[in-house]
Amino acid sequence: MTADSSASWKAKIRFEGLLVLVLVVEIVVFSRTGQNFATAGNFFEVLRLSTEIGLLALVMTPIILTGGIDLSVGSLLGLSAILFGKLWRDAHLPVGVAALGALAAGIVAGGLNGMLITRLKLPPLIVTLGSFSLFRGLAEAITRGVDNFTNFPAPFLFLGQGYIFGVVPTQLLVLVVVAAGIWLIVHRTTLGRSFRAIGFSPEGARYAGLPVEGRLMLVYGLSGLVAAVAALVYVARVGQGKADAGTGYELLAITAVVLGGASIFGGVGTVPGTLLGVAVLAVLKNGLTLSDQPSELAGILTGALLLAVLAGEALIKKISARRSRAGSATVKAT
Repeated sequence: MTADSSASWKAKIRFEGLLVLVLVVEIVVFSRTGQNFATAGNFFEVLRLSTEIGLLALVMTPIILTGGIDLSVGSLLGLSAILFGKLWRDAHLPVGVAALGALAAGIVAGGLNGMLITRLKLPPLIVTLGSFSLFRGLAEAITRGVDNFTNFPAPFLFLGQGYIFGVVPTQLLVLVVVAAGIWLIVHRTTLGRSFRAIGFSPEGARYAGLPVEGRLMLVYGLSGLVAAVAALVYVARVGQGKADAGTGYELLAITAVVLGGASIFGGVGTVPGTLLGVAVLAVLKNGLTLSDQPSELAGILTGALLLAVLAGEALIKKISARRSRAGSATVKAT
């Protein structure tokens, strides 16, 4: 390991340590102010309610590593939820087949984003901003803004409302499987290294022989698939599919990834950091609710927390760079 990579990993560890400190402070404060906050039941409830955001944040991590962004995941969650309900109720398909149809639709929608970005060389921000409106508009057109899909069978609802051994939320298993899969891809395969290479320099990655367009198609297709998985979990949790499902989720997912230490310019980010970011946001929202604080305060504190953590990250990097320069000067002097 080179000195630069060693310093990079030390900086990541320090930054994730900062996030752990923030999480500990939240837990201490809300344990004192929130009713029934420090209980095992509430702990699993936080996990249950943050699963969809966690799924979207996890799949946003490799996208941001490539220097991209996906603003459409929340809208695609809503569209996938509607398509699932439509296939089950109106097309009279079995729940399993309807779920596969929703997953396929998610892959196609994500592939559409990827194709526009790679083939037409359009900026991911513009493409996914357009599909953000397109997917939500389609969901509202299908339902005409009023139709909801309900009365799903109990075995399906168990995915979002059931508990294993009476304690562990069922959807937590989905989150663990997806987190493990994306962690392996990002941190233990050449794919993950290629995502970072593309994020640092797409042209440099091409000169190195990496199939940049293929990699980008992969991450956006994966984003669509996981957004559809999150849609199924959402429908099972709330018991209905509706056009406004997932509204605002894309911003929370991006916030969690950036809060976890990822660079919005690409090349830098970790799955553990993203999970820490999700945990900080989930505990903040839950703690404020149990402390009887106004719901608007969650947005204010989320923004303030993000700015504070980013400022802390910049300060850590500045101190590390200063120490590195001082060490180099000492070596030269000797």
